Amino acid sequence: MNGACTEGVDTGFMTLGVAKVAFLGVVQGITELMPISSTAHMRLVPALLGWQDPGSAFSAAMQLAALCAVVCYFWTDIRSITLGSLAAVRTGDWMSPKFRLAVGVVLGTVPIVLAGLLLAPTLNRCDSPLRALPVIGLACLVMGGLLAAAELLARHRRRVEDMRLRDALIVGLAQVGALIPGVSRSGSTLTASLFCGFSREEAARFSFLLGIPAIALAGLHEIATLLRAHLSVEGWLILLVGLVVGAISSFAALWGLMRILERFSTWPFIIYRIVLGAIVLWVAYH
Repeated sequence: MNGACTEGVDTGFMTLGVAKVAFLGVVQGITELMPISSTAHMRLVPALLGWQDPGSAFSAAMQLAALCAVVCYFWTDIRSITLGSLAAVRTGDWMSPKFRLAVGVVLGTVPIVLAGLLLAPTLNRCDSPLRALPVIGLACLVMGGLLAAAELLARHRRRVEDMRLRDALIVGLAQVGALIPGVSRSGSTLTASLFCGFSREEAARFSFLLGIPAIALAGLHEIATLLRAHLSVEGWLILLVGLVVGAISSFAALWGLMRILERFSTWPFIIYRIVLGAIVLWVAYH
């Protein structure tokens, strides 16, 4: 394919080739689980390098790489929540912390599923206005400010086991913001979790557990979109390279993020987001 569209779907990644997609897989893997917006970086890095925009479908499909990393890293939690929830259903223990957490994850996933379905035509179309540089820059600045406020105002004491359904709904609504490039799914849910009073590492844990269904659904939805667009065999092979590289990078980034939050704070990410947002807006208007 010579252009960047296949039956109306943005498939610019096909014009990049294996080496460039592998490089972007590293970028996607590192930024997907960090609170700095992978979508923004997947829009900005190719632009800085003079490459074709890989497209929103590629960015969303690459979330399956992050999903593999999250499931592997939090496998003990996932197994414990699943088994605990099944036991609670058998015994009728509806107040079980494991059962409440499972229900919270489901409840918190509903808003982004509904919003994603409504916005899918706009997000996936070629030259989507939501991928414009001013939108990305403003989103980076706003989210940097909100994360700073959460650091300064929140108590940072609660654990995931103390989660209420109200917390899950608040964080789930915040997750909807991730549909806008520059916001970041992990950034929006981490910020909301901090405002709910969770400690930094527990906020990240809740953010990623809540994100598992959303990441899976978004990735699978984009795979289905590419199938309907009749992506070529070459296109699928290029995408597979990105997924493999992205999965390895995502696991390394997740490990690093959890170490940072356990020992320090989110201020490095706050400063990075604000500086990035300011640079993007300057570039957009000069």
